[in-house]
Amino acid sequence: MWIKTNDTVEVISGEDRGSRGKVLRVVRQTGKVVVEGANRVYKHVRKSQRNPRGGQLSKEMPVAASNVKLVCQACGAAARFGARHLGDGSKERYCKKCGAGNGQIAPAKARYAKK
Repeated sequence: MWIKTNDTVEVISGEDRGSRGKVLRVVRQTGKVVVEGANRVYKHVRKSQRNPRGGQLSKEMPVAASNVKLVCQACGAAARFGARHLGDGSKERYCKKCGAGNGQIAPAKARYAKK
């Protein structure tokens, strides 16, 4: 899964198809991500000291990671991403549409450095 917290993603299926938002949380065990503004539900809460009025609380629920596409920072399009090794041996994500790098995934390792 190439998606990390604070990435911009676009929802590609479901009720919120076409909406873009920031990733708030990544749940790796279930393969889901929580996207800001997508898959909002109402949770009914009763009165308490923490929530003195009670009522309906609107919150985002997780979306399957297969239903979102990462948005490239360089070209601005929702594209597929891959991984490649750089000259110093570090690993980065790259946009398969425009070829631009989009953040480091793993630190440099000597065995992957170009000689």
